[in-house]
Amino acid sequence: MLKRVHFPSSALPFLLVAPQIIITLVFFIWPAAQAIYQSFLIEDAFGLSTEFVWFENFQILFQDKQYLATFWRTLFFSAAVAILSMSIALILAAFADRVVRGATAYRTLMIWPYAVAPVLAGALWVFMFNPTLGIFPFLLDMVGLDWNHYLKGSHAMMLVIFAAAWKQIAYNFLFYLAAMQSIPRSVIEAAAIDGAGPVRRFKDLIFPLISPTTFFLLVINAVYAFFDTFGIIHAVTQGGPANSTTILVYKVFNDGFVGLDLGGSAAQSVILMFLVITMTVVQFRYVERKVEY
Repeated sequence: MLKRVHFPSSALPFLLVAPQIIITLVFFIWPAAQAIYQSFLIEDAFGLSTEFVWFENFQILFQDKQYLATFWRTLFFSAAVAILSMSIALILAAFADRVVRGATAYRTLMIWPYAVAPVLAGALWVFMFNPTLGIFPFLLDMVGLDWNHYLKGSHAMMLVIFAAAWKQIAYNFLFYLAAMQSIPRSVIEAAAIDGAGPVRRFKDLIFPLISPTTFFLLVINAVYAFFDTFGIIHAVTQGGPANSTTILVYKVFNDGFVGLDLGGSAAQSVILMFLVITMTVVQFRYVERKVEY
């Protein structure tokens, strides 16, 4: 006969989860609700007068060609950052998994960039690619490429993509390496005995086994590219030249805190929030089907 276990009622579980619930309510639910409410308002720059306009702010945004261009630019930027950072991290993790001597020092050096603040990471790339003083423009000039991200939008976009991807490589590397080390060595050795080379083992064995980690990192990198790259863009290009590196999260800041369009900025933040939620749901609904657990 199956015995049921009954635990006495206690306030301890509620006390343990209370701090996380309070943090979620104060720093996410309440600001999100405020943004949704404010998106239906038109306010003056000083907040002295407000007018409830329903969806007028959203209508203005969807009729704004500059906002639509920013939307597609954000999708391109996010895809480029995610693909670049995950690809490089996967390659580095594959090599680090094979290191025997000095493995701890090698892996420690690989994850150091993740501790660098986004603004500082952007400043480092600004110095390295400065058209006058940077080492990389000097090397590129030797092969006939005139680099100047202050004047050329394509160069500026490449720079912020490289800086954002470099910042995220260490995070992806850490998870990929942990996933690879969790694969039983007997499985890898069996494939090697059967004659599979390193590339074949990685393609047909290792990569399918770490697909859950890849799916997790895909979601995390998408969210990172949409939100956490603000500091990098602000330090490197400030959205320029000619808004060529302005993505949605930076446009929210620029219109709200610089242009003082509080209602329009709130509407943009609501759209950005629902966009990220939709992308996450789509990834879990369709992409996860191809993940092998």
